Amino acid sequence: MQKDGNTAIPSTPTGRIRHRRRSNEVVPDVSKANGSQMLVDDRGKYKSMLIRTYSSVWMIGGFALIIYMGHLYITAMVVVIQIFMAKELFNLLRKAHEDRQLPGFRLLNWHFFFTVMLFVYGRILSLRLVNTVTSDKFLYQLVSSLIKYHMVICYFLYIAGFMWFILTLKKKMYKYQFGQYSWTHMILIIVFTQSSFTVANIFEGIFWFLLPASLIVINDIGAYFFGFFFGRTPLIKLSPKKTWEGFIGASFTTIISAFLDLSTGWLECDPGPLFKPEHYRLTGWIPQWFPWKEFSVLPVQWHALCLGLFASIIAPFGGFFASGFKRAFKIKDFGDSIPGHGGITDRMDCQMVMAVFAYIYHQSFVVAQGVSVETILDQILMNLTLEEQHALYVKLGQILQESVAEIFKTGILMRAHSLESTSLYCTFRDEMCFLSLMHMLKVVNMGCENKKEKADSGRCGVESVGAIGQLQEDLRSHVYHLQTAYKEQRML
Repeated sequence: MQKDGNTAIPSTPTGRIRHRRRSNEVVPDVSKANGSQMLVDDRGKYKSMLIRTYSSVWMIGGFALIIYMGHLYITAMVVVIQIFMAKELFNLLRKAHEDRQLPGFRLLNWHFFFTVMLFVYGRILSLRLVNTVTSDKFLYQLVSSLIKYHMVICYFLYIAGFMWFILTLKKKMYKYQFGQYSWTHMILIIVFTQSSFTVANIFEGIFWFLLPASLIVINDIGAYFFGFFFGRTPLIKLSPKKTWEGFIGASFTTIISAFLDLSTGWLECDPGPLFKPEHYRLTGWIPQWFPWKEFSVLPVQWHALCLGLFASIIAPFGGFFASGFKRAFKIKDFGDSIPGHGGITDRMDCQMVMAVFAYIYHQSFVVAQGVSVETILDQILMNLTLEEQHALYVKLGQILQESVAEIFKTGILMRAHSLESTSLYCTFRDEMCFLSLMHMLKVVNMGCENKKEKADSGRCGVESVGAIGQLQEDLRSHVYHLQTAYKEQRML
């Protein structure tokens, strides 16, 4: 030690390099109380809160603007978030010294990233792309060909990356290279698993993307402020700053917001059955003086309540997992791209868990199971050429015309009170039956006009015209009753 007056300055041995701790590196040990208590009167805490609030306002404003712009812009936002997440995670295990000896090795990571992106989004967006470009013949044929050979293209892109990796293996670097190769694939699984479900939610309806994402945002905000002002009891060792007070307060805030937010009428689109109020009346043991014996609730509010419960109780464990992961690497945050929040990955930890659950819940409890006219049409548009689609349309028209001709031949009239007579034409689904009856009604109307012209010219009997008119009325009645029954079934 060299002394200068009363001050002792430690000397650094020649050739030894001091270890400089990264700005986001932390010591994993915590206090004996299993987490430090948050001191409200600490100026640093208030400064951090102001920075965090300022960043949150900007993020929420930008998020709202992108939501307003529509599906494609939301999907683009998800892609940008994926790229930032991958960048932050790629950097965790990188070592500058080894990377300098392996030129182009980072580029290989991004090659795998964009190959998997092409594979995942190609499968999700294939039907939407075909439906979008069917008006342009050249573009339609190009996109159809890419979709047809999509899996082959992605496979050979991956094989090219695999061969690239093998050819870049370098002596004394094998362990590092294979570690990076494994880490890259682990990142791709983490990033694209949740994002694929997120994009699928977007195209099921922006609502099913917006509701789960907003519930996580509300839960994070509630947990922060309840923990900031009232937090005293540590919640979990992995994250000392999280408290029971913040967890419970955020849970109540999220559940209440999930149920009440949908009753404010901010949706401007044509509401479906899920968004039309249902009336309930409490009976039995409820006392007469109770003011809410009758109330109205949107069916989607019950679904929102389930999502709110998941977002407040289970989704936070995604954040706990991320906290443990960061402590294993002795870092405070995954990055520093968002002031007061850390990196993009720090904001997406709970969103990843929530997106998967929202998709599974929607497919299991909201979407009608089975084959529909829409899915059949999507398959036709994706797998058949324009000529094949035209041939299919002509064939369906012939089948319907033969059905009507058979009715004329046998003299069977379909009565409104006898739905059994239409069972032969309604075997697929109610939607297909309804469309068939509508088409048959148009054919009968055309035939009726022709018969009336012939009757006026003396070439057709009056009885035939009367039979056709009766058939026309019966078909109209069937269409009306089937449409009414279909609407009632949808409301159930």
